[in-house]
Amino acid sequence: MIVPQHAVRTAVASAGGAHFAFTDRWGGVSAAPYEQLNLGGAVGDDPAAVLANRGLVARHLGLDPERVVWMNQVHGRDVAVVDGPWGDVSDIPAVDAVVTARRGLALAVLTADCTPVLLADPVAGVAAAAHAGRPGLVAGIVPAAVEAMIALGAVPSRIVARTGPSVCGRCYEVPEAMRAEVAGAVPESWATTAWGTPAVDVTAGVHAQLEALGVRDRHTSPFCTRESGDHFSYRRDRTTGRLAGYVWLDG
Repeated sequence: MIVPQHAVRTAVASAGGAHFAFTDRWGGVSAAPYEQLNLGGAVGDDPAAVLANRGLVARHLGLDPERVVWMNQVHGRDVAVVDGPWGDVSDIPAVDAVVTARRGLALAVLTADCTPVLLADPVAGVAAAAHAGRPGLVAGIVPAAVEAMIALGAVPSRIVARTGPSVCGRCYEVPEAMRAEVAGAVPESWATTAWGTPAVDVTAGVHAQLEALGVRDRHTSPFCTRESGDHFSYRRDRTTGRLAGYVWLDG
């Protein structure tokens, strides 16, 4: 058994019985180039190391590793409503958001530059985790997740939203045509890099979508994954691990 050299570190916040957590890259057992706390199972890392890392984080957060719901993320807008963990890895659907009305069930989202979006209405007992990259922002994955929450009794004005570490608008360089396409769908995503070239700010776009839906209680992580050596970044390193965001409600 490989023992991690450092303790797991997570940024955790709570609001009215809803809990939100985001990992960084430290405290796990994965070897380079996935060191240390890689939580992604489809990036080439040793599956045993990924499983160990997921267990380390869950126990650090006081969660049962078997009661964490993961996704097969595909940059779309499909949402799955769940009331328990998947039966088998082969059962995990290709979706970019999971929603639950089951208190105590943790939902997880993997990222390495995309924006992890955690949502909860503690009064209704409804939570959601969404994966918002540039394609998902344009497709409307976050509005789709909120719509699914509303169908389960959530009220937008009660929803608490937290977005985690992601590549910032100063670093997410894209071709001019792509910036125009994304901004055509979500104007608030229009950005320019620190060196003056076209860029997209996915997190700004996500928050604009949430604002339009009536979600007012929102918080953004201060970390840019491309700039931070404490976080995985696909745009910076290409072959790298995945961070995770977790949301759950008191049972």
